[in-house]
Amino acid sequence: MYLQRLAPHIRMPKGKGAFDLGESFQMQRNYISSVRISSPVDEASYLHELPVVRHLTQMKELVFSKAVTFLVGENGTGKSTLLEAIAVAYGFNAEGGSRNFSFSTSETHSDLHRHLTLTKSAFPKDGFFLRAESFYNTASYIDELDAIPTRQPHIVASYGGRSLHKQSHGESFLALVQNRFGGNGIYLLDEPEAALSPSRLMSLLVHIHELVQNNSQFIIASHSPILMAYPEAEVYHLSEDRICSVDYKDTEHYQLTRRFLENPERMLHYLLEGN
Repeated sequence: MYLQRLAPHIRMPKGKGAFDLGESFQMQRNYISSVRISSPVDEASYLHELPVVRHLTQMKELVFSKAVTFLVGENGTGKSTLLEAIAVAYGFNAEGGSRNFSFSTSETHSDLHRHLTLTKSAFPKDGFFLRAESFYNTASYIDELDAIPTRQPHIVASYGGRSLHKQSHGESFLALVQNRFGGNGIYLLDEPEAALSPSRLMSLLVHIHELVQNNSQFIIASHSPILMAYPEAEVYHLSEDRICSVDYKDTEHYQLTRRFLENPERMLHYLLEGN
């Protein structure tokens, strides 16, 4: 009740509370259970210098054993590059969308996917690759397809029946998750927090939870300590030194955010006064 008073537009799940920690969040089989580099990356390529590529080359594989996995770390470590490569290797369009989206506005994605091997343990009925930086292009592609005369229902009907361009950035993100993500699917999200307020991030957590309960898997590159709080998620921290699994409360994202909010005046003094 407190949360609903604080942010009344957050949609709470029906029945049990949003996160009943007595439940099991583990799928019987993940759709993507691991990724490994199966062929060497050209030493002349910028990819060769990315920390995530260096460490993944040294590792046998990166295992996805949980229904929700977060890739976290500092800018430049290769989180989004790895997620993009996993998406393309799985058959998704590099700029985002479902596996049958084929648009391309600019060939800017890396060729890391050519060097990856994914271990697939099951086959999903649904899937989507959501990347914040090119979501505008995805929305435009949907509108372009719907402008083609056809007897088939408009594609936008699967996204809530309203053009994503006619909604705010955050509203369109949530409309996508709420209406297009049907469950029994693999969902790859690249920094979804870019468009969402804190309360909308909490709404996204509820949607993720409901989809996980409907046999879905998420791999998410994120900087959001709110999203990372999802219970029993695997959090992989990518750094210059290694890739390792960490506890949520041990992440820099959680610790810095907590310290700032506990005493913003003190933190601002250190940051702005240089003492």
